[in-house]
Amino acid sequence: MFKGSFTALITPFKDGKVDHETFQDLVRRQLDAGTQGLVPVGTTGESPTLSHEEHMRVTELCIEAVQGKVPVIAGTGSNSTEEAIGLQRHAKAAGADAGLVVTPYYNKPTQAGLFAHYTAIADAVDLPLIIYNIPGRSVIDMSVETMARLARHENIVGVKDATADLVRPLATRLACGADFCQMSGEDATVVPFLAQGGHGCISVTANIAPEDCARLHLAWQAGDLALVAEINERLLPVHDAMFCEASPGPVKYAAVLMGLCAGELRLPLVEITESSKKKVKDALIGAGLLG
Repeated sequence: MFKGSFTALITPFKDGKVDHETFQDLVRRQLDAGTQGLVPVGTTGESPTLSHEEHMRVTELCIEAVQGKVPVIAGTGSNSTEEAIGLQRHAKAAGADAGLVVTPYYNKPTQAGLFAHYTAIADAVDLPLIIYNIPGRSVIDMSVETMARLARHENIVGVKDATADLVRPLATRLACGADFCQMSGEDATVVPFLAQGGHGCISVTANIAPEDCARLHLAWQAGDLALVAEINERLLPVHDAMFCEASPGPVKYAAVLMGLCAGELRLPLVEITESSKKKVKDALIGAGLLG
């Protein structure tokens, strides 16, 4: 069972190329901060604009740097089923603990198509698979009923839920069982998500506040609700700022302010506006993340 704070890692670029050394430095920083798991080459890692070779290499770099200390859930999704199978196969060969497979974007499959897509991947590769349900970006929403059917497959073990529907985790728990792993994909709603049956969060904010995100989950697991509330309230403006423009634009600018990496993005994403930069900087200062 995956649980706690998992970081949806950004992919640093230098002169248009993946900055391997800085990426592994970011991974080691996460380990030092107590992050409970890592997710390379998800959409926060700009996977749609990475070549297949870059995508696979970043997965390998993460696993190399982690050295088995925490679970690695590699992004392996695509709107092509065959491509997703290929990425899932590579994740298994590289030593990932699971693959994160986003619902197919643009194709707009029916619920029957979603069921067939995920079943084909799970049948082809003997590696735990996490469904990534994010209707805000992929347009389609996997129903609880479809997820319950998929949860019967031994390789389909959980969901990253970015619906922001706080009834969903409880409904999913009832339909899929308590052992079906539920990770929030929405930082700002993580506490009520946990209260409704969730197990953790695959977080954007954890790129820049890994200690606080990890402490929040440890406090939740220990029943220290006062500490949960304190961290949650302090980080809310940061969560909000991280999505003031298309992610990962804001979090990469935050990383620049904190001296973690360059802020390069790949088109069609561009540098965030001056007003957004101010919002990000003010949020970091307010949360005590920046002097």
